[in-house]
Amino acid sequence: MSEPLGRGATGEGADVVLLAVPDAAIADAAAMIGPGPMVGHLSGATTLEPLHGHRAFSLHPVMTITGAETDFAGAPAAVAGVGDEEIAMAEHIAHLMAMETFRVADDDRVAYHAACSMASNFVVTLEGLATEMAKSAGVQRRMLAPLARAAIENWVEKGAAAALTGPIARGDDAVVLRQREAVAARLPEGLETFDALARSTRRLACSREIARDAGMEGEGPHAGGTHGG
Repeated sequence: MSEPLGRGATGEGADVVLLAVPDAAIADAAAMIGPGPMVGHLSGATTLEPLHGHRAFSLHPVMTITGAETDFAGAPAAVAGVGDEEIAMAEHIAHLMAMETFRVADDDRVAYHAACSMASNFVVTLEGLATEMAKSAGVQRRMLAPLARAAIENWVEKGAAAALTGPIARGDDAVVLRQREAVAARLPEGLETFDALARSTRRLACSREIARDAGMEGEGPHAGGTHGG
C-alpha cells in the first residue's frame, strides 16, 4: 500500500485507487485515473455513477474522523460495487481495519447519509448549544458529559422512545416553559432549535404513550391500573 497521493494523481502502477476527496470532486479525480485499477470513493451520499468507466466500488466508514489517530475497529462501513469482485475489494479494505460491512441501495444513499449526519453532526451542534447554556449558569461542559453519554447508550440499547427522559416525557409543561424563557434570555440564537426539538420530543413522547396503551389492549379489565400519569 503506497502513501497518499496528491491532487492530479493518475494511479499509474496501482491495482486499487481509493479517492479521499469531497463529493463534488469525485468525478474529476476519477477521470484522472487511467484504465486498469479498481477505483473507489469514500462518500456516503454518492453512488458509483461518478466512477463510471472504472471497476468501481465505494466504502463509507460510519465513524467520525478527526485525525490520523482515528480508530476504525468495530465501526460499521457501507460498501458498494459494480460487481462481486469490486464489492469483495471494498469489504476486504474494511475488514483490514476491523470494520463491519453492510450495503445500502443507490436510491437510499442520501437518506442513509442524512441519518449519519443527524446522528453525528447534529448531535455535536446540539451539545454545543447545551454547552453555551451551561456556561451561562457557570457550569462546565464536562459536567454534562455523563448525561450525554448515558442518553446515547440508552438510545443504542433501548431505542429513542424508551430512552426518552426529562420534563417533556413527564408532561411537565411548566418546567419546559421556564426552560424556554431561559433560552430566550440567555441564548436567543438557540431558541428556534429549542422549539423545534421540543416539538419533536413531544411527538416522540406521544408515540411512546400510544405504543404503551396499545400494548395494554386485551390484557383484561385491570390493565389500566398500572398506567401512571
